[in-house]
Amino acid sequence: MVDLGEVRESRLLGLVECAKEHALFIYTHRRMAITADDVSLEDIFPVSCHFEVVEGEHIRIRVSFQQEVLALSLPFGSHSRFFLRELNKAWSGKEGPSLYWFYPTSRGGAGREGRDDMVRSSSHTPANKAQMLAMPKFGLRDNLIRCELLKSEDQYTHLQNFSFFLATYNVNGQPPKESLAPWLSCSTSPPDVYCVGFQELDLSKEAFFFNDTPREPEWMRAVSEALHPDAKYALVKLVRLVGIMLLVYVKREHAEFLSEVEAETVGTGIMGRMGNKGAVAIRFHFHNSDVCVVNSHLAAHIEEYERRNQDYRDICSRLQFRLLDLSRPPLNIMKHNVVLWVGDLNYRISDLDVDQVKELITKNDYETLHNYDQLKRQLDEEAVFEGFIEGEIQFQPTYKYDTGSNDWDTSEKCRAPAWCDRILWRGKNITQSSYQSHMTLKTSDHKPVSSLLQIGIKVVNEEAYKKKFEEIVRTIDKMENECIPSVTLSRRELHFQDVKYMEHHTESLTLYNDGQVPCQFEFIKKLDEPTYSKPWLTANPPKGFLAQGAEVDIDLEVFVNRATAPDLNLGLEQIEDILVLHLERGKDYFLSVSGNYLSSCYGTPITTLCQLREPIRDMPLPTVRALVGGRLPLGIPKEIWMMVDHLFRNAIKQEDLFQQPGLRSEFQEIRDYLDTGVPDSLPGSNHSVAEALLLFLESLPEPVVPYSLYQQCLDCCSSPMLCKKVISKLPQCHKNVFDYLAAFLRELLKNSEHNHLDVNILGENGRNSTAAGQNLYSLYRLFCEHFFLNPLQPPTCH
Repeated sequence: MVDLGEVRESRLLGLVECAKEHALFIYTHRRMAITADDVSLEDIFPVSCHFEVVEGEHIRIRVSFQQEVLALSLPFGSHSRFFLRELNKAWSGKEGPSLYWFYPTSRGGAGREGRDDMVRSSSHTPANKAQMLAMPKFGLRDNLIRCELLKSEDQYTHLQNFSFFLATYNVNGQPPKESLAPWLSCSTSPPDVYCVGFQELDLSKEAFFFNDTPREPEWMRAVSEALHPDAKYALVKLVRLVGIMLLVYVKREHAEFLSEVEAETVGTGIMGRMGNKGAVAIRFHFHNSDVCVVNSHLAAHIEEYERRNQDYRDICSRLQFRLLDLSRPPLNIMKHNVVLWVGDLNYRISDLDVDQVKELITKNDYETLHNYDQLKRQLDEEAVFEGFIEGEIQFQPTYKYDTGSNDWDTSEKCRAPAWCDRILWRGKNITQSSYQSHMTLKTSDHKPVSSLLQIGIKVVNEEAYKKKFEEIVRTIDKMENECIPSVTLSRRELHFQDVKYMEHHTESLTLYNDGQVPCQFEFIKKLDEPTYSKPWLTANPPKGFLAQGAEVDIDLEVFVNRATAPDLNLGLEQIEDILVLHLERGKDYFLSVSGNYLSSCYGTPITTLCQLREPIRDMPLPTVRALVGGRLPLGIPKEIWMMVDHLFRNAIKQEDLFQQPGLRSEFQEIRDYLDTGVPDSLPGSNHSVAEALLLFLESLPEPVVPYSLYQQCLDCCSSPMLCKKVISKLPQCHKNVFDYLAAFLRELLKNSEHNHLDVNILGENGRNSTAAGQNLYSLYRLFCEHFFLNPLQPPTCH
């Protein structure tokens, strides 16, 4: 997605190849493009001898063709650089002048508060050897050099301390109302690096659904103006997910030693994916050390500490950085020398009432109070943040205060004080100089927190590096002429027992390098197949490098989702595959993958489910296949009735229904109950049942509103009469489900005084919870018309 020049219009760019010719296609699109009908072609710029791209600062480019000129501002990150690289390839084969890369030498006197201070990744200079090694010049040879240099790192590097100022602040959706200098300039000397995290930057629905907010530049300006006045800083990177924002600044004299700057986000909120909770992260290579900074906002409420633990695990497993060198696998958080973690972690104080907590605070007895802190208990049990360290807490809890004051919460809920806002670190050669809160800032119901760390960074000795590099190259030259790679596999047959829908199943094997030289391995595609494996199978890592005598564990993971479940449910696809493991300059090895899949109502068509009186797990696959297109004894699938009936009886007044995610373990219990009928009643919390219902609708191969009717829905949504006509065209069982869900949602809205739901929340939640825009969002306005024109009775058992 790009912004067009000064008018700031959002567009989609596509580089299209046809008959060895290329063109830049520019599309307009709806705010949340879902299907092909949501985008339309606006203009085409042929990549020919008249085509030219001029790149300015910060991935701003001008595209010209004949007399037309287009100004584009691409988002930061590896995706944009990859797009420009592919555009460069397309252009390089054309006759005429080559691409002109224009880098202004002047910053135009830009102020410290603007993005004109953005740090660019270092180019390939003698002062940046790590970046040079990241370029895919030699393939296997490059990996050999990198591996040997890493093993010999102590011979050409030394540790040098740099000060990192870490800061976190939950601003409760407020704009900056006061100077941040008492928080960010509290150190006596200017730190080398600033890492500043915010949570709840904007609580509006626009920020949640469209990820747009005016608060980003406001708080960014406030931070820039509050940095230590005794040094000049450049912005390394800014990344934001809804209200979670992270900024990293560095002293300008250190900027040339930063490279490989990347940013990623991961949502863990609604449906385990939405950005109301989650994390943003920035990683960079500083001298010869890899640093990753994470800012997270975990699940709220005192009793939800297990959900917070799960959020942490999800962030660690799902957040991965794509590197500029695409031959190298993505990096996760823990693959860095230094990991710095800030944020509103939301862990509370348990087993004490409000008065007891406040009494200990009055006595400044933080040591006793800390023993009741949930995060400390989870750290002691090694249930979360394993390997991380938090400094000693010698300040009073940072939550919750009356906004604009230092008074504890006097609202009706009168929440107990808690250390929600925390800073932790992971790595060697790190010491903490300070860890404190800042009571003078009163904008929010939280207080900001800061920590000053002294971190030993590996700095390269250029002369020693050059000597070692040349020595390694000579050794590899000799090795390449003597040996061929060889490996041993611990197993070549892997069986996955009882695979279930949306449940990870992993089998491992060990690859041992028994040859005389290091080797590079990769799973490769079989003849006439698009990928190296079936879509439900993933190898981790799919490629890698093995030093001589080394071994690596490869995890083969089976995960069945909405895309792969339909064929598996009907027995049209099996858990069977053959993987080809290829050695560079060596032979291929074949791995056999087999297993059995337990059929599920998730991913099964509505029409099929309406013919099943028994749980699907009790029906043989031939019987299920034979039912396709038969008589429909049930008006709606019994699985939908079970979930809706449970929510109707137990959660009609539940606050935050369809907005707060459930637990993964409870979803698995609900899925097993729907598939087997055991136990006798639906398990799990109301939130887990609600999420299970959304996941069920998302998994349908054909949505409640069939794809064939989408365009009619969009065309008719402004007319109540036409809405009713479109609804009447739904297949009978689909119409029954639509009416049934409408009746249930109507009952929810009748109780909005208790559950705080409204039509916009329900409609937008449907929009964000389903792939391909199916179900309630695709008919959002149509549903509203039908919903208010056709009052329905509460759900009843079929």
